[in-house]
Amino acid sequence: MVLSIALSKSWSIHQLDVKNFFLHGNLNETIYMYQPLGFKDPARPDHVCLLRKSLYGLKQAPRAWYQRFADFVASIGFNHSKLDTSLFIYRHDHDTAYILLYVDDIVFTASSESLRKCVISQLSTEFVMKDLGPLSYFLGIVVTRHKNCLFLSQTKYAHDIIKKAGMTDCNPASTHVDSKGKMSTQSGISYGDPTSYRSLCGALQYLTFTRPDISYAVQQVCLFMHAPQVAHTNALKRIIRYIQGTADYGLKLYKSSITSLISYTDADWGGCPDTRRSTSCYCVFLGDNLISWSSKRQPTLSKSSVEAEYRGVANVVSESCWVRNLLLELRCSVTQATLVYCDNVSAIYLSSNPVQHQRTKHIEMDIHFVREKVQRGEVRVLHVPSRYQIADIFTKGLPKILFDDFRASLSVCKAPVSTAEV
Repeated sequence: MVLSIALSKSWSIHQLDVKNFFLHGNLNETIYMYQPLGFKDPARPDHVCLLRKSLYGLKQAPRAWYQRFADFVASIGFNHSKLDTSLFIYRHDHDTAYILLYVDDIVFTASSESLRKCVISQLSTEFVMKDLGPLSYFLGIVVTRHKNCLFLSQTKYAHDIIKKAGMTDCNPASTHVDSKGKMSTQSGISYGDPTSYRSLCGALQYLTFTRPDISYAVQQVCLFMHAPQVAHTNALKRIIRYIQGTADYGLKLYKSSITSLISYTDADWGGCPDTRRSTSCYCVFLGDNLISWSSKRQPTLSKSSVEAEYRGVANVVSESCWVRNLLLELRCSVTQATLVYCDNVSAIYLSSNPVQHQRTKHIEMDIHFVREKVQRGEVRVLHVPSRYQIADIFTKGLPKILFDDFRASLSVCKAPVSTAEV
């Protein structure tokens, strides 16, 4: 979201790094440690040291460093976000700046070059800070700046997963999952190396940060990490074969308007063969940019497809409320109603019809929550034909043509070609 805002307003985005960051934290607790080897006092070998500053290895070190950083940026005018603990916001007259903190890695963007230099200078007086220049590599994600767009990719990380699986020379697959059926715990023989299976599933979860097109397939294989079977391993290998052919793909962010919030939601009713629970999903777009997505099995059974779809609507409305509130904190509030597209007509009628039916009284809370947002004008639930329901990519396997079409709609594509001006 921050990258989309900065891109739409043509702000520069820089990356900062703090050296020896854990040594900056102040300790509020009383903590003792043994004298370090090579520095023992021969006259008092049984004495211990009382720590005044945090050290690497302390459980309190991350919290102490975070509090020290938060206190300092507050002293220079930044406000701490109430909705995202890693976000700090500066606003004074027409000047705006955002800081995103992850341990010692910092993404910083400001509305002007003078403000950017001023804030970096102030941070450097308190911490040993290094400006790494325009954002290019953050938490394993490569950020490439092109004309009017940003491209986020994890190509190297994807190749590392393929190598870790021992499938460097495998043939690529055109899609990431079989469209014929769902996996079950009764699929057959147990897999002999469950540790490797779990490790690869965890690695694939991090890849979904820039590859939303594999979210459904990864969610499916993660359901069986407790007792993987051969069939589950084959599904996992198919995902890796798909990544083999699309390792250079990533998420593209455009320079677009940030005044509209559009979301799609869908549910696969009773899709789990073992529990008959439904898989619900959503994707949220800020302007033309995909900023949030989810593919998750519902925690309870749904007695009808309408109920399953409506729970999906409630989930995306809840996510949209959080996004709208965060945009309000970022001083980029969305005044238009959030558009929620659903392909179930009954679920759409249920969101606006005030009549309580016998078959829907057990989902009363979700119904009232969505209806209240609709009545306030914050949300509009609209119908979309299944052919254009982008969220289908998060609930089931699709034919290749439809899958490629929906993948492009999510802005998952190859890196734009950079051409030199003649």
